[in-house]
Amino acid sequence: MIKRHLFQKAEELLQKYPMLVITGPRQSGKTTFARQLRPGYTYLNMEIGENREYAGKDPHGFLQTFRGGVILDEVQQVPDLFPYLQYYTDMRGEVGE
Repeated sequence: MIKRHLFQKAEELLQKYPMLVITGPRQSGKTTFARQLRPGYTYLNMEIGENREYAGKDPHGFLQTFRGGVILDEVQQVPDLFPYLQYYTDMRGEVGE
């Protein structure tokens, strides 16, 4: 019951907003939930050095590569990426109400 409620709420939020942050304790199912929520999205774990390096060295290129939708797991590993995420979100011109 809880899972279905969370899934429905996440779907509603993604209809309104272009990004969703899923937080919680370790090993609580956040990654599994995100991958079930958007199975067609590319999944990237930012603890992997190559992903972290690409995002850090070329944030514009990185985000352009994954324009169709991406799940960024452990994105806090690349704090310099957050201003770029905000920039690209703002450039969409969509505002949730």
